[in-house]
Amino acid sequence: MSIFTGAGVALVTPMKENLEVNYDKLDEILEWQIAEGTDAIIICGTTGESATLSEEEHANVIRFAIERVNHRIPVIAGTGSNCTATAVQLSKEASEAGAEGVLVVTPYYNKATQNGLIAHYKKIASEITAPIILYNVPSRTGCGMTPQTIATLIKDVDNIAGVKEASGNISAVAQILHLCDGNVDLYSGNDDQTIPMLSLGAKGVISVLSNVAPKYTHEMVMNYLNGNVKQSAKMQLDALPLCDALFCEVNPIPVKAAMNMMGKNVGSLRAPLTEMEDAHKEILKREMAAMHLI
Repeated sequence: MSIFTGAGVALVTPMKENLEVNYDKLDEILEWQIAEGTDAIIICGTTGESATLSEEEHANVIRFAIERVNHRIPVIAGTGSNCTATAVQLSKEASEAGAEGVLVVTPYYNKATQNGLIAHYKKIASEITAPIILYNVPSRTGCGMTPQTIATLIKDVDNIAGVKEASGNISAVAQILHLCDGNVDLYSGNDDQTIPMLSLGAKGVISVLSNVAPKYTHEMVMNYLNGNVKQSAKMQLDALPLCDALFCEVNPIPVKAAMNMMGKNVGSLRAPLTEMEDAHKEILKREMAAMHLI
């Protein structure tokens, strides 16, 4: 049930001045991403400020993206929640709307045991036919999946297709691929670890960097997959200062600032997120210029 190979963009959600979703701007950004070679759209994830979208907005943004993209590239919908019933409902709505897959983060705040996580994901998987990508980002959720838990879910559940691994732990990535005998679609959840993860057998990245450099990120991954390892490694290292700047404050504060510097006019952020601090903005501007993005 493989969904995509390459660089998928963890897309921002553009906002108007009154902080309503800006669908006209979202349409523009989707078209630009496709034209620049992005391999998949990941909509309503962390970078898309899913935590401050209402359930109605969440469903509407996902439907809008699916309709506009119209199967030109896969659309993967972020449908995770700390409530299993809510995650089921969001996943069903996205699947029925035509999403090629769903990205489901581990339950945050109330957390879960490893057995609880297995039950959570099995329940969601039993309610939909679309493939599921597990999302492991313990720095965000306070709740991480062990490699064994991931391997159990991959082996036991047909429509759990892969995992976005954002723990930052390369040893855990190696363990996942080992325990799954390589039979898992693994995506880097950290832009600064894309090429190291590809070297272990990952299929690509779900990328924040792709919001500002979609063609670059796509080419970096494809260079590696096509055997041009030296060039892909150089591109990874060249992009590291910008990757660092894009995470010098909590995501998606810097990436929205970066897109606004580019003239993409994606607007501000919903509280409790705030505008980027001036000192950090200067660093980001410098690194954007170094990559010839502004």
